[in-house]
Amino acid sequence: MSIRDLHEIPKLRDGLSYLYVERCKIDQEAKAIAIHDAQGKIPVPCASLTLLMLGPGTHITHAAIKTLGENGCLVVWCGEGGVRFYAQGAGETRSAIRLIKQAKLSSDPELRIKVVRRLYQMRFKESLPETLTLQQIRGKEGIRVREVYAKMSRETGVDWTGRSYKSSNWFEADPVNRALSSANSCLYGLCHAAIVSLGYSQALGFIHTGKQLSFVYDIADLYKTEVTIPAAFKAAAIGIGNIEREVRIACRDYFRESRLLERIADNIEDALNVPIEESQIPLGNVDEDGAIPGGIWDPDSGAVQGGHNYAYDIEEEVNERDSDDS
Repeated sequence: MSIRDLHEIPKLRDGLSYLYVERCKIDQEAKAIAIHDAQGKIPVPCASLTLLMLGPGTHITHAAIKTLGENGCLVVWCGEGGVRFYAQGAGETRSAIRLIKQAKLSSDPELRIKVVRRLYQMRFKESLPETLTLQQIRGKEGIRVREVYAKMSRETGVDWTGRSYKSSNWFEADPVNRALSSANSCLYGLCHAAIVSLGYSQALGFIHTGKQLSFVYDIADLYKTEVTIPAAFKAAAIGIGNIEREVRIACRDYFRESRLLERIADNIEDALNVPIEESQIPLGNVDEDGAIPGGIWDPDSGAVQGGHNYAYDIEEEVNERDSDDS
């Protein structure tokens, strides 16, 4: 994706725009930033951006990073076409509302199972009966994925003997398994970028657990049968020597053409659209000023006002009791 017309920038989701750049230099200009490449200079009103994705060959100044941070624009360092996630800067919001909701959903067994069932349901075209146990749902999912592998093997003529590879012995795996690993890595990077840009944690998973990328795996599994499995088998069928590069390019092109990042954002919101009590939401408009403290947790009211010295309240209570006693 080259830097052309800012009006062509796609949306991460409604009202949240993102920009991917590569092989350019970014510096501060007035209260915004400017991007310099072989075609010239493009001023960017970074206050309107939620996410700036920095691809290979990108150079950015300290002043530009400071300006982006002050305007609440998340900066992500990623691979070519946004297919790998390396690091992130400060996000758009100072609020932890989404993260708090995610934590509550993942820690409450009754709420968590609702999200788990919803994530599984999003993978199937037909509805899943409420009477199915979680073990039965996992069995149906296993059958679904196995049938996709078999279908792609028939269509491409690539032999499939099962998922098998070791990162320590990478080239001992057959080409299609290496292609699958490379394609999945690209997909994980894209999902990771979407998750953190929306203010969620990549570690608090629902189906997956115990890894720093558990939620990334939850979301990425929604798209593997659509994206990475077909891409891997097609790359293996071509038989090009550097199959890892071939499949990364195929994934990058599909991500852009299908606007997958936009779909990921919508799917995350759909999956976590489980009603919960809102009493744990911090008080105050924390997005209005980064210096405003959030709420203070309270076991009864959920949260009380932060930035307040409660010693004065105690002193007032003591004075009132003394007055009553006298």
